Amino acid sequence: MANPTATLETSLGNVEIELFTDLMPTTAGNFVELAKSGFYDGLHFHRVISGFMIQFGCPHSRDPNSSRAGTGESPNGTIQDEHPDNAKLSNEPGTLSMANTGRPNSGGCQFFINTVHNANLDWFTPGASKHPVFGKVLSGMDVVQKIETTQTGAGDRPTTPVQMVKVTIHD
Repeated sequence: MANPTATLETSLGNVEIELFTDLMPTTAGNFVELAKSGFYDGLHFHRVISGFMIQFGCPHSRDPNSSRAGTGESPNGTIQDEHPDNAKLSNEPGTLSMANTGRPNSGGCQFFINTVHNANLDWFTPGASKHPVFGKVLSGMDVVQKIETTQTGAGDRPTTPVQMVKVTIHD
């Protein structure tokens, strides 16, 4: 069975992604469940760092100016870290990775799209950062780059909000 894909409809254009439910069933499945529930619709990218990544998925980012954006938890709670030996997927450009607080099993609803190769974030490399990859961009990297180069202010927040209008899962 093929992995599901999704359309991320943003205020700057669409991004098509593949979700690795075959290799990362917990992490990708959590994203699919949240997207199907409409959780991501109307939220804003709350952390954008050029030459690094764009982050999304905080429930507090519904208000793009909220000082709490980036601190919210999933309505489903946190998920177990997923580090399968058959899925040593590196944080390469265009991959989706689970954001977390730095503590084990603290991921939930926030994720980021890598804009460069962030091998230091791989769960299987030495160091504290452990961010499992659970999907990749199939098309729309130009939109990712538009978001990445958006002017930012305090807290790496876009000064002109970038909204996730809707996430549609294609099974």
